[in-house]
Amino acid sequence: MDLSGVYAALTTQFAADGSVSLADLKYNIGRYNRTRLAGYVVLGSTGESVLLSGAEMDCILVAAKEAAGKDKRLIAGTGAESTAETIERTKRAAELGYEFALVKTPYYYKPVYKPEVFVAHYRRVADASPIPILLYSVPQFTGVALEAPEVAAMAEHPNVIGMKESSGNVQRITEIISATPRTFQMLVGSAPTLLASLAVGARGAILALASALPERCVALYDLVREGRLDEARELQETLMRASKRILSEAGIAGVKFVMDQRGYRGGLPRLPLLPVSDLAQQRILEVLASLELATARA
Repeated sequence: MDLSGVYAALTTQFAADGSVSLADLKYNIGRYNRTRLAGYVVLGSTGESVLLSGAEMDCILVAAKEAAGKDKRLIAGTGAESTAETIERTKRAAELGYEFALVKTPYYYKPVYKPEVFVAHYRRVADASPIPILLYSVPQFTGVALEAPEVAAMAEHPNVIGMKESSGNVQRITEIISATPRTFQMLVGSAPTLLASLAVGARGAILALASALPERCVALYDLVREGRLDEARELQETLMRASKRILSEAGIAGVKFVMDQRGYRGGLPRLPLLPVSDLAQQRILEVLASLELATARA
């Protein structure tokens, strides 16, 4: 059950009428199958999962499973606000053949969501889940973060095998790794801190940037694993600049814009998310040009 490697946080494609385009999703996965990505996360934050209906989510899970290469690991985002719905979604993902469930923190009732609430929630989900659970802490979206003490308590459950930590806080990642068993697998969700996170013990990453630049993200992971740290630092700096322009400034729309430039089918985000502005497009195209130049020199 080794989750080492880089996973693409898949985007969701929409047709001109706003409906989900399963054909475009399958096209992208077909191309990703030819990369060295370890696998895919379906219905994560980058997949605009909070903007999808239950029926749409189900169709996407089915389509992604059909398109994914047999050598790619599949992780389904199944977190919901209620424990009951999270369990229902997780069981459905298992029924469709997904190997792991990525369960984001509930977040709406923040004032009462103390550590013991999260521990009880995740333990109940893990008890009921037919497949292993990955905790998912993404405070930039939810406003709540899982810290080392509660993660350590959850890691005692045999069906909680790891987590995705997306805050980009390397100190927090280090504390969680130190507080959990060696078998607990840390995957990070921040491309700018991938090198530092791997250095402190992370197994790999689930990255939105890997949907736009999969080869570069995998290359950084490989350089670190091979001990080629000077080259890794240089590539990390390049990806940091790219991530700032694409993700920090433009969000999911930026990822989709880059996908369109690189032969994938990105398309538009779903409202209320807006497309990339003309100015942001120009800034992204500049960083893509510098990436291509750096690759040509390498």
